[in-house]
Amino acid sequence: MGQQLRGVGVALITPFNEDLSIDFDGLKKLINYVSENGTDYLVVNGTTGESATTTTAEKTELLAFTKANNVKKLPIVYGIGGNNTFEVVNRIKETDFSEVDAILSVCPYYNKPSQNGIIAHFKAIADASPVPVIIYNVPGRTVTSIQIPTVLELAAHPNIIGLKDASSSLEQAMELAKKVPAGFLLLSGDDNLVTPQVSIGYEGVISVIANGFPKEFGEMTWAALNGDFKKAAELQFRFLDFDTLLYVESNPVGIKKVCEIRGLCDSRVRLPLVKATDELGVKLVDAMKTEGFLN
Repeated sequence: MGQQLRGVGVALITPFNEDLSIDFDGLKKLINYVSENGTDYLVVNGTTGESATTTTAEKTELLAFTKANNVKKLPIVYGIGGNNTFEVVNRIKETDFSEVDAILSVCPYYNKPSQNGIIAHFKAIADASPVPVIIYNVPGRTVTSIQIPTVLELAAHPNIIGLKDASSSLEQAMELAKKVPAGFLLLSGDDNLVTPQVSIGYEGVISVIANGFPKEFGEMTWAALNGDFKKAAELQFRFLDFDTLLYVESNPVGIKKVCEIRGLCDSRVRLPLVKATDELGVKLVDAMKTEGFLN
């Protein structure tokens, strides 16, 4: 399974219509775009997909639609997480996992569980899941961080196969790469750190920016995975300032604006998020032109 999920997984955004219903035409266009331009697998209903504001029924629809429109038959990772373990486990039991290769499950937020609580939470999810589980550490959003000893204990569970690491810490990344067991999949969750993380043993990235730049980001990631760090660094530097812009007004506001500029879908988001300001839109266009991503 780990080999299937090397490279670039795109954390798909969820496009919306004017009435804020799901824009399935836009989603189909996006799936085709990333699939035809080198994405290695699709991540559905992750936090970039605004899973916090989609209903249970919509989550089911998003997964079914992605399966039906997966033109390249890419592996699919499905986001199922939350801060109510009982509810997450029930959702797993009610989900159709045909054509799903793994779950991506975020660290519980708001409750501020202890490390023992995090361990118990993810073991309950892994025990319930019929497919392998990737745990997701993103302390910038969840407050609580999955500590390294916790990752190592969870890595011993036969159904927990990897970690998406958005801790933004290279020191932590190095310690993880040094200590995790062979075969445990380390994936970057920080688009700006992919090249250095791959250099120490990470196997790829679950990426926000790949919604708008699948070809370029795929070339960068695979250059690093193939040991061409000079080329990877050159491509990584092109994204350095641009990537920062994506988060100025929160994720996925910036990347949705990029997808609108690309002509893939509208940039609408659901409250409490609001659409990108005109000022941010101008900065994104200027940055895309400067880096050669837009004529």
